[in-house]
Amino acid sequence: MNHRSPAFLPLTVDAAARLDAAPLLRQAIRTDQAASACWTALLAGCGAAARRELGPQLRRLSEATSMQVGTRWWFADGAGHRRRVAGAQEQIEEAIADGDGQEFALAFVGYDHAMASAVVCAHTAADAEAAGTGKHRKVGDLRA
Repeated sequence: MNHRSPAFLPLTVDAAARLDAAPLLRQAIRTDQAASACWTALLAGCGAAARRELGPQLRRLSEATSMQVGTRWWFADGAGHRRRVAGAQEQIEEAIADGDGQEFALAFVGYDHAMASAVVCAHTAADAEAAGTGKHRKVGDLRA
């Protein structure tokens, strides 16, 4: 029998893989693994280190996303996406504090969608900008 861990960031991992964004992909996988460990700790009702380690992993994923999409886009055109990611992260952290595994899983759905949307939208913006100049650009080319 093949056992698979729960996937908390399938959209984000897929977006990073499709865009060949290796640093973002590595961080998304590490964050997904941390989320799985945290969820297990929540379901078991224990105060394991996994519950404390997820917050820093989420912040590192946001930093990796900012680097991938470019800080100029992340704080200008992508500000709405950045706020959605931050709001979803707050919901995850509240669920951890409350020890609520169900709320945690639901909050991660929103977080994954917000994060993947940011990555895809930044890539789409880079493609649109490139189409106007006749040059091929990558998401990171939007960096300040």
